[in-house]
Amino acid sequence: MEALLCKRLGDPTSSFESPIELSRNHPIPELDSPTAVRVKVNATSLNYGTYLQIQGKYQEKHPLPFIPGSDYAGIVDAVGPSVSKFKVGDYVCAFVPVGSYATFIVQDQSQLFEVPKGCDLVAAAGLPIAFVTSHLTLVHRANLTSSQVLLVLGAAGGVGLAAVQIGKICCAVVIAVARGAEKVQLLKSLGVDHVVDLMNQNVTASVKEFLKSRNLKGVDVLYDPVGGNLAKETMKLLSWGAQILVIGFASGEIPIIPTNIILVKNWTVHGFYWGSYIIHQPAVLEDSVRELFSWMEKGLITVHVSYTYSLSEANLAFSAIKDRKAMGKVMIVFDDKGNASSKL
Repeated sequence: MEALLCKRLGDPTSSFESPIELSRNHPIPELDSPTAVRVKVNATSLNYGTYLQIQGKYQEKHPLPFIPGSDYAGIVDAVGPSVSKFKVGDYVCAFVPVGSYATFIVQDQSQLFEVPKGCDLVAAAGLPIAFVTSHLTLVHRANLTSSQVLLVLGAAGGVGLAAVQIGKICCAVVIAVARGAEKVQLLKSLGVDHVVDLMNQNVTASVKEFLKSRNLKGVDVLYDPVGGNLAKETMKLLSWGAQILVIGFASGEIPIIPTNIILVKNWTVHGFYWGSYIIHQPAVLEDSVRELFSWMEKGLITVHVSYTYSLSEANLAFSAIKDRKAMGKVMIVFDDKGNASSKL
């Protein structure tokens, strides 16, 4: 089978001594337990965390060599003798710490989620991390309601686009921050109430003007996958009792939130790490995935895929992430049929 191997740590976008290498004759993994399931991968997602992982900058380290890749979707190829939840031919999606950048992958049945028949598997592969992250943080952790103002940073990225769509489903007032006219136009098409273009607008001034026009006191929920100076600046916009959702640090800088300000403002700070939910609250994950697929079937959410690549083009795929070209998801697709954007 084909598999992408990370043989040393480094920048996967580099054309000189790349840390990633395509193996075309990698062994197909065997079922390793009675409840194991082997999946033929149809599509797998690129996430910023994977880009950091290959560079050795992610919080979880893996011994070299390893096959990168996290969320994916595909078709069940083989099942162990004690598997009761799935059969050969079923559509499934899942998250793994590493391993999805390969033609086949093996996981225990307890870690797989059923994908409704008829669902585009490219879209399904883009759902587990981006949409589950946004769903659990906004709905399960922040309890976002229609009376609240949600501010989404990095709003045109994978988790950002998921957050603004879920924010609208919750009937919140949604403010999105992005960079560039094309990204602004996409966000407006999703019904966002106000969009700040960092190319030519000051985020504080723009948001304050919008809040004043709606007679709103401030931002109730800050969704932050960016960190850095942008996070520090937008904290000035938060209301008393606001909630901060710490999603990631795409800027490369981890912001420091003074605890005395948290105390005086009665803020709540939520950290969110997808992987730990598999260990501590797997049922919550399963419920989230089920509800998200229900929303997809109803047309309430769309997984926007801006770029698809083959496994041999992984360096180009990572460049789209690194250079902030992507709007929504960047995907590696096996048996690519040329889809440029995907939805159920």
